[in-house]
Amino acid sequence: MNAALTPLCPYCGGWSERVAGRDLYPHRADLFERTFYRCDPCDAHVGCHPGTGKPLGRLANAALRRAKSQAHAAFDPIWKNGAMSRSQAYSWLARQMALPKSECHIGDFDEGQCAAVVELCRRHPEHREASCPS
Repeated sequence: MNAALTPLCPYCGGWSERVAGRDLYPHRADLFERTFYRCDPCDAHVGCHPGTGKPLGRLANAALRRAKSQAHAAFDPIWKNGAMSRSQAYSWLARQMALPKSECHIGDFDEGQCAAVVELCRRHPEHREASCPS
């Protein structure tokens, strides 16, 4: 296994293992061929960029996975409605969170940062327009 790509678990400090989507999501045929890293004792995992084995972010336990999902649900409408590009939306988020854009990835955030994303996005005019139909 390539230790350079195998992330450490942020909960126990142990090495994660590379697994197929069918191992994590046996009920999701669409994920069977996807690659993930998993720390089984901590129930933490992260998906990989397709075809690369490069993690999409940090390993996340159930609580952090919920927080990331909520952050994406709040953030994605800001750019998916077409008012700005995804890159422009991440630039806005980076400024709001006082982060360099290169470090502004929901996949790398902790629970507190995910909660901040949700709150910031709720105040963004594009989010309000996308979530409040006329």
